[in-house]
Amino acid sequence: MILAVDISFWCAQIAAPWSWAPRLYPGIWAAMALIVVPYLLAQRRRSASGKPNDDRRQRTFRFLLGALVLWMATDWPIGLLGASYLASAHMLQYLMYGLIAAPLMLLGIPEWMARRLLSRLRAYQLVLRLSRPLVAGIVYNVVLITTHAPVSTDLLRSTQAGSFVMDVAWVLSGFVLWLPICSPLPEHTRRGYGVKMTYLFLAANIVPVLPASFLTFSDFPLYEIYELAPRVFGLEAGTDQALAGLIMKVGSIPIIWGVLLTMMMRWAREEGVPGMEATPVQTKGAL
Repeated sequence: MILAVDISFWCAQIAAPWSWAPRLYPGIWAAMALIVVPYLLAQRRRSASGKPNDDRRQRTFRFLLGALVLWMATDWPIGLLGASYLASAHMLQYLMYGLIAAPLMLLGIPEWMARRLLSRLRAYQLVLRLSRPLVAGIVYNVVLITTHAPVSTDLLRSTQAGSFVMDVAWVLSGFVLWLPICSPLPEHTRRGYGVKMTYLFLAANIVPVLPASFLTFSDFPLYEIYELAPRVFGLEAGTDQALAGLIMKVGSIPIIWGVLLTMMMRWAREEGVPGMEATPVQTKGAL
């Protein structure tokens, strides 16, 4: 397999026919290094100092797994397919960012690290407000609808800077979505299971059905960038768009309903439902 000659900073629209020749995107690798390296160094310093660092291996595994999903969704080939060729790959990226990478990385951040980071960024009060279910749900779905509007997608995906902004917006909205559920700070997740389950069901399972339905049942392609792109895998623009809507509509179901079922079981154990008391539950910093 031959490496593509041109090296771009970030995945964005290109007019060339699709090729399986790998492309280099140094901006993506630099961004991943800026995320992973400081995390690992902070974990190492914490352990070397002798201060408490509970569940370090488990948290590090979750964070690195989330970072791996983030990299896979951003870099070649999924990142380039989503930025230039297929609306379905674009939608797959969105789900990977918000429903897999974001919660895994949140679960991998220890409380001490989160407090230190928010203190340095002077963002504690902002994040506290964003952790309110109503606010988090509105922010997540405003980003969803805004970035999937045809005018926004065609505009942002046409440049590297725009594509970068879209990717960052998706990742940040994913973090916001999961703050009330699995934030490393207990004051963000202090609400009862009933509130959390209702919030997650409405925010991530109900509202996204609306734009998904437009994509699935539209009689014509909505995105110019994907309609005019060179065809990949024999997918016509209309079929690709319908597939994108289907991915948005049903792709989240296994994840969201899996989390809802987990919370329901933990709620039952804590309430002492017969047959559910055997396993002790550790809820701090988890779902």
